[in-house]
Amino acid sequence: MFKKEKRGFTLIELLVVIAIIGILSSVVLASLNSARKKGRDARRIADAKQLQLALELYYDAQGSYPAALSAANLVTPGYIAAIPVDPSGGSYAYDQVSSGSVYYLGVNLETSGHSALSTDADSAGTNVEGSDTDGCGNEVGRYCYDVRP
Repeated sequence: MFKKEKRGFTLIELLVVIAIIGILSSVVLASLNSARKKGRDARRIADAKQLQLALELYYDAQGSYPAALSAANLVTPGYIAAIPVDPSGGSYAYDQVSSGSVYYLGVNLETSGHSALSTDADSAGTNVEGSDTDGCGNEVGRYCYDVRP
């Protein structure tokens, strides 16, 4: 009699393939997570620059900076299309001081070594939020990118 040939994969071969696929997918997901952080930080910096431009337009028209980042102050007159919000939710920190002649605008970045931290208003490179003059809220694990006039 002839022996029947068995075709197919053994259980061990299937488990090895599943383990390899699991390892590869975890590596891909880990690198996507860091790319998402960088993307959110890039958006925060772009939002800060848009707000800074809108605040300067407001200052040129009114002679002082607004007391708050509101639609009535910036959107209705046409200085900006909409008040941007943080990609993780919430709003950006803004404070008008010195009777409207100075403001602090801060956004909290997730990446500590972001190159923008060395070119912001404090130029500290790793300015952790929490001081009164950096414009940022006090959030753990975030790094303050702040702008001033």
